Amino acid sequence: MRASLIQIAVDEGESVASRRRRVGALVRDQAGADLVVLPELWTTGAFAYKEFANEAEPLEGPTYEVMAKAASDAGVWLHAGSIPERDPDGPLYNTSLLFSPSGDLAAAYRKIHRFGFDKGEAVLMGAGRELVTARLPETTLGLATCYDLRFPELFRGLVDAGAETLVLPAGWPERRRAHWTLLAQARAVENQAFVLACGTAGTHAGVPQAGHSIVVDPWGEVLAEAGEGEEILTVDFDAGKVPMTRELFPALKDRVLGIQPSRG
Repeated sequence: MRASLIQIAVDEGESVASRRRRVGALVRDQAGADLVVLPELWTTGAFAYKEFANEAEPLEGPTYEVMAKAASDAGVWLHAGSIPERDPDGPLYNTSLLFSPSGDLAAAYRKIHRFGFDKGEAVLMGAGRELVTARLPETTLGLATCYDLRFPELFRGLVDAGAETLVLPAGWPERRRAHWTLLAQARAVENQAFVLACGTAGTHAGVPQAGHSIVVDPWGEVLAEAGEGEEILTVDFDAGKVPMTRELFPALKDRVLGIQPSRG
């Protein structure tokens, strides 16, 4: 299976419409990949809090249209990162979109854990409530976003729902880059799953970004890692390694806490 993680910068001098076109072209260039992944909130920048309301769009808005066409043109599964979604009946959400190679929406995930404590995303956006998985021909994806990476129980839930490959778009700050790498490897090892984590480059709203998008295998081995700047990280991996690892080293079967007792 081939995955391409598109690590871009969000230049404040570039219009959102122009960035959509640029990213759409980058996706189309990945024809031949099975899965393409974009970062979190790449239309605005993850720390550009003042832009969330201005640039929020309905689920099937302009970004949806451009990304659906790009996925179809390239014939790839496209995890289009996340957008600030405006729900007509509620608050804003940090929502990820997954498109099939035909350009159809295969899944949408509203970020559950919002970053900022008592400011920023934590107060400007609503919290998602549902775990989301999606079946691809080669593997089952489990969807998470950025700050979610710090909450292992979310990933346990995704594994229980059948996830074998954990996909995480992010706008992770450079000052905590060591946590990014450590936690990506930890989530892979403890869940015996692939982790595909796609971050952003550059500086967004004054916050330097970590970059270093990363692909980790079920044993915690880093298969590929980007640098700090804009980059497309492409890696080939064997999705069949997940069931093989879980059979060879069946640690997940020894779980005790968090397992619902059987009723007999």
